[in-house]
Amino acid sequence: MSLHPELNAFLDLAQESQADGPGPFHLSTPAQAREAFERTTAQLRWQAPAQVRCSHIEFTARDGATLALRVYRPADVSAQSLPVLVYFHGGGYVVGSLESHDGVCREFCARTPCAVVSVGYRLAPEHRFPTPLNDGADAMAWLADNAAAEGLDLTRVAFGGDSVGATLATVLALQSVLEPATLAIKPCWQLLCYPVTDASTNSPSTELFGEGYLLETETLEWFYRHYAREAADRLDWRFSPLLAPGYPGMPPALIALAGHDPLLDEGRAYARRLQEQGLAVEVIEYAGLIHDFLRLQSVVPDIDEVYGQLTQALRAALAA
Repeated sequence: MSLHPELNAFLDLAQESQADGPGPFHLSTPAQAREAFERTTAQLRWQAPAQVRCSHIEFTARDGATLALRVYRPADVSAQSLPVLVYFHGGGYVVGSLESHDGVCREFCARTPCAVVSVGYRLAPEHRFPTPLNDGADAMAWLADNAAAEGLDLTRVAFGGDSVGATLATVLALQSVLEPATLAIKPCWQLLCYPVTDASTNSPSTELFGEGYLLETETLEWFYRHYAREAADRLDWRFSPLLAPGYPGMPPALIALAGHDPLLDEGRAYARRLQEQGLAVEVIEYAGLIHDFLRLQSVVPDIDEVYGQLTQALRAALAA
């Protein structure tokens, strides 16, 4: 299927914007890339649901650092104990923030409806692998300790995210069954949108869509170089979950992929690997879309229907 028609002009503008600014991420410093990403966030902002209550919470990580969470609750739901989506934002481990994915979290919160706990993990290169995973585990410890006071139901918790956020979500889900003593919560379901699953090699989709489709191969390499402490980290299953030796007891998953994304093939491969091991995995491919489509509703109004599909599945999973 061809690229969605409304994305052609957007990608042209994105290329022009790079030419007028500091350039693509891989030619920028992390600070410049973060500034550009947040500026783009403001430009892409859409009318995300306003009927959501949002609270900012700080907690202490294992190394004494202060980390942030945002907890979203549907304003018109009076349930005493809400199901939860723990959400990890994308951004290649180098960019992205609680604010850059505020609209995404509001969509999932209001449409499902459920609480969304958005995790403000620390970014590379200041905080390399596996710090973001440790931050995620520490956020789960906070949630386990505070769920009752916050009115959240620990028996109905899904892990989710987009891009490397989906990687963090699925790695923590696997960690919860392989190393249960290290994670306070085991999720009942996974929502994985265009995840990174194998940073150790390239694939045909990396070559086919590696330039001109927003996320570029050189930028991926730039992200990985900033995140990894050394080259061997890319072979660690916590960096590349497709390389895990097995997935015993993993919760069911929905994997949402973009048809014009360098990560398409590794997303497909991860889904096949999980299915081959008998896990319940649903795959939805949005053939005409590109990486980061959850944040592109102002560009492609049809993404409203994507949220409808994803939240329908999330609602069913959290009701089980």
